[in-house]
Parts: sequence; C-alpha cells; structure tokens
Amino acid sequence: MTTISRRRLVAGLAFLTAAPRALAAAPTVPALEVWKVRACGCCSAWARRFEQAGFAVTMHELDDVTPVRAAAGVPADLAGCHTAKVEGYAVEGHVPVEAVRRLLAERPAVVGLAVPGMPVGSPGMEVEGEPAEPFRVYAFAADGSRQVFE
Repeated sequence: MTTISRRRLVAGLAFLTAAPRALAAAPTVPALEVWKVRACGCCSAWARRFEQAGFAVTMHELDDVTPVRAAAGVPADLAGCHTAKVEGYAVEGHVPVEAVRRLLAERPAVVGLAVPGMPVGSPGMEVEGEPAEPFRVYAFAADGSRQVFE
C-alpha cells in the first residue's frame, strides 16, 4: 500500500486548483481573416507581417474583393486592396500591425480601420529605393463618420 504524505497531498491539490487559472490566463492569439485578389503579392506581404506578430492568419483569394468589402461595411472611398476581419472589426488595406493591436486593446465603437489606396511605404508596400509616402489610418463608424486613428 502506498501512503501519501500530507505535504504531497496539499501540494498536489494546490497544483490542480492553480492549473485552470493558469490556462485561463494564457494569452489568446487574434485570428485575422483576409480576403485578397488572387494575383496581389502586396496583400500576402501585409498578411505575413501579422503572422510574424503572432496573429493566426487565414487567406481567401478571390477575383473581386468588392462584395466582401461592402459586406464588411467599408466605405467605398476608404477602399484599399484587401479586406480583413479581426475580432469583429474590419481592417481595410495596408493598416499597420500596431494600429490593429491598439484597436483590439481600446475596443472603440467603430466598424474598423482603413488605409485607403496602396501608399508606397505602408506595410506590405515597401519598395526598395522609393521614399515612403505619408499615409493615415482612419477609424470609420457605421454612420459613415470617420476620424484619423493614427
């Protein structure tokens, strides 16, 4: 017959009660779902930035992203070259990882973020030898309002 000391029993019970809390405290990996035009390489370069930053990225290649963009509530004048969703927010175009992290931390009452067009120097649009164009990240709401986020 095996006997267990009181000290080992208490240590085992302490471990069992602490384990669920440790698992619950483990950080979750944000899931980023991206819709892009099949032939677009810059979209893939942008998504790689998010993978490198620890996001779980799922890519969907389409012939036309316009219906996805419209369904996500992105205003036409804020269109970029790809549309993504992360934790209920839309992410349009070459939005930097840091802006998305801030969005997820602050959780503002907006539909999402957008970098309109394809500005040279934005994440995924770096061109060797070309100077970066200034660009802004806009937060946009369901009522059509928008503001500079970064």
